[in-house]
Amino acid sequence: MGATLRALRALVLLCGFYLLSLVLLAVAAVVDVAAVTWAPDALAGKIVIVSLLLAVPVVRGMFMLRTPRGEDPPGLPVTEADEPRLWALVREVAAATGTRAPDAVVLTGDVNAGVGEEPRLLGLRPGPRRLYLGVPLLTGLTEARLKAVLAHEYGHFTGGDTRLSVLAVRGRAQIARTVAHFHAQADGKEAAERARQEKAAARRTAKGGQARKIDTAGAGITYRLMAALYTAYAKLYMRATLSTARAQEYAADLAAARIVGREATASALRELPVLSAAHGFYLDAYATLGLPARQLPPRGQFFGGFGRMLTARETELAGLREQLPTEPGSPYDSHPPIADRVRRIEELPADGRDADDDHPALALLTDPARTLAELEDAVLTDEVRRFERAGEWEQLLSSSMAAGLASLDTPLHRALAFHTEGRPTLPALLRLIDDGRLWQLAQRLPSPEQAANAQDPAFRESVRPVLRDALRSMVLAEFSARSLLHWEFSWSRPAAVRLPGSASDLDGETGTEAALHAAVAAALADHPDTGPLRALLPPAPQPV
Repeated sequence: MGATLRALRALVLLCGFYLLSLVLLAVAAVVDVAAVTWAPDALAGKIVIVSLLLAVPVVRGMFMLRTPRGEDPPGLPVTEADEPRLWALVREVAAATGTRAPDAVVLTGDVNAGVGEEPRLLGLRPGPRRLYLGVPLLTGLTEARLKAVLAHEYGHFTGGDTRLSVLAVRGRAQIARTVAHFHAQADGKEAAERARQEKAAARRTAKGGQARKIDTAGAGITYRLMAALYTAYAKLYMRATLSTARAQEYAADLAAARIVGREATASALRELPVLSAAHGFYLDAYATLGLPARQLPPRGQFFGGFGRMLTARETELAGLREQLPTEPGSPYDSHPPIADRVRRIEELPADGRDADDDHPALALLTDPARTLAELEDAVLTDEVRRFERAGEWEQLLSSSMAAGLASLDTPLHRALAFHTEGRPTLPALLRLIDDGRLWQLAQRLPSPEQAANAQDPAFRESVRPVLRDALRSMVLAEFSARSLLHWEFSWSRPAAVRLPGSASDLDGETGTEAALHAAVAAALADHPDTGPLRALLPPAPQPV
């Protein structure tokens, strides 16, 4: 099937989406007229209200099919004067592919590369082209692998994917967004109803009554009905266009192999899922570490630290390159499984072109440090950019961990606050343990339903791990409040904490750390003893 016929099919399916909405609205109108004409007034009013509730998401869904403003990913546009070497590579690969070079290059903060075109007359005439290039790709790829990525993206241009098949691509994105809207509305209704019932149950319990079972089955039912109908049509649409989308990816891979070579293309494909997983971990464990303390990494290091982590964890990443995903991200993912794509490329005849290249793609930038700093300004939100900048990563870690320990909210904290009707502090917990009320408190913690008796040994064993972790955190919070903890930052392993007088981190189980472990165990024993734990705690500050 040619690109024009594919675009026509996508247009028909997209019109069917609107037609479904109009049919639903017409059915609702007919039901309303019939109810007003023949049903009693009270029943007719209820039917009209229900139909209006059904119509709201339908009408909104029709408008959601419009392309939202600002749909393009946030990024940093760079001109040829800004980055001459990068633009030279972009034009070189475009010429080798036999297609027109993009009119704009936008650097983004994602592990992704993509091309976009704004065609005219439903794709019959070409329009301006953009290349979106993720800086994490530049950080983790060599120049040879970057060329393979660019050749793949240009393959979409030569195949007409960005122009004549624009309706299929845009339709998939818009329908998915509409269905997600219905589900989000239904989830919001359900959450609000759950919160209302939980508050009512808490009031009954406080008065000595028995709380009713939480039931949110009917919450958001109108949105879920619409979501079910639209999801069914969306699946039809996705299935009808999925084979086309995946065929386009295979064709773009072959175009890349033809331009830059089999080895470079295969190694680039192997690297993409590794970089994606590593970057997700980096964002969670490093870049956003200080957000709870309203702190950011040093200027330019929000994206710049990614390369340092890749270098430090190279041994771990090497294993991931051999464990390629064999399934697509979802049944409707437009990209085929990466393992299948690599296999197809590696089955091509050898072409004598070597993929070995130790030139980092990030070196294509004129001033990488400046560009990484400017990318932060373009990608991060206004609120986040106003956060304080840490001087070093070590400072960021210490501030973040101190803020986290100061705002602990574990199940034990919540149970202790409810039990004592006061602030959930460590001294309050130790007094409660000394009074012999630990296991009564523990009954308010999450535990297996079959072990609800405080005197049951099975119950105590099931809840003891929760108590142990929470008590340990409360002890660390006490040390942190006295500025007695030291956190060790590392790019190659998790952060380690040292207590005063310890010679290794808490995982080492030596010295003070072993004493803390034993003291926590003694406080949570069947016959608890808080003495060892009290002896380890820092002295309380004396009043002036």
